[in-house]
Amino acid sequence: MTSSTSVTRNAAEATVPVRVAPRSSLWMLSIKRLLKNKLAVGGFVVVLFMFIACFIGPLFSPYTDNKINMAVMKQGPNIHHWLGTDALGRDVLTRVLMAGRISLTVGLASMVLSVFIGSLLGAIAGYYRGIVDQVIMRIADLLLTIPGLPLLFIFGALLSDWKVPPDSRMYIVMLMLSFVNWPGMARMVRGQMLSLREREFMQAAIVLGLRDRRKLFHHLLPNIVPLLIVMATLNIGGSILSESVLSFFGLGVMPPTPTWGNMIDAANNMIDFQQHPWLWIPPGLSIFVTVIAINIFGDGLRDVLDPKQKRR
Repeated sequence: MTSSTSVTRNAAEATVPVRVAPRSSLWMLSIKRLLKNKLAVGGFVVVLFMFIACFIGPLFSPYTDNKINMAVMKQGPNIHHWLGTDALGRDVLTRVLMAGRISLTVGLASMVLSVFIGSLLGAIAGYYRGIVDQVIMRIADLLLTIPGLPLLFIFGALLSDWKVPPDSRMYIVMLMLSFVNWPGMARMVRGQMLSLREREFMQAAIVLGLRDRRKLFHHLLPNIVPLLIVMATLNIGGSILSESVLSFFGLGVMPPTPTWGNMIDAANNMIDFQQHPWLWIPPGLSIFVTVIAINIFGDGLRDVLDPKQKRR
């Protein structure tokens, strides 16, 4: 009697389906690891706050028309102008936020262009090798031998000499920054492609006779997406700094279009530097905080997504 009961119980337990806990994807695991890095999360929060403040904040300001008001020029911070006014009586806080739109847009756009061009050329060079690799990499080596900042100065001086309209300079500055940044991206992607070509899954793809386009866009490039995300994040901070330097020297985005760089350039004499610190401290602090936060967040992403990064 007892044996028949145990057999029946075992049979009933055998028919009960076993629930298997769902396995987290690689991206979910990476996000969980990133959330444990409090410094990287703090950097992301600061960057997100800067984007929201710069793109949404001016909508609530009554001074977005940038009208000149000589009666209140260079006034210190007060209840009407929280960060004071500039030499033309314009609200500094509103101009800092509007300048952030331009600086962040230039940084993002130049990053997207440089990542697209660099990853595409690097993937082609690493996959096809031979003469294609030689041509692309020699062009990249030639550009890498020229320091980026002096090259940007030359391009900026040409824009001033050609009398390019201020409204169009922002878009040309984006192209200039992407032109300077793509060679480093291409070399890094090429190195990854040369390594991935020798993996077992690529040997299987060759045996199956897949087309080159499918091998590139469905097997090789998805494996370097984490590296591209890290490099793109770190590239934004460098692009913002480069644009600010160009605008500070009058070779980038020109007034009346505000950027953080040309706002600092507006306070370029000793009197403004000593007696009117609200003219240059807000844009300078915005550059510092934004770039540091982006770099901290990028370092956190690199620790999580880069498999070659040594972790303690």
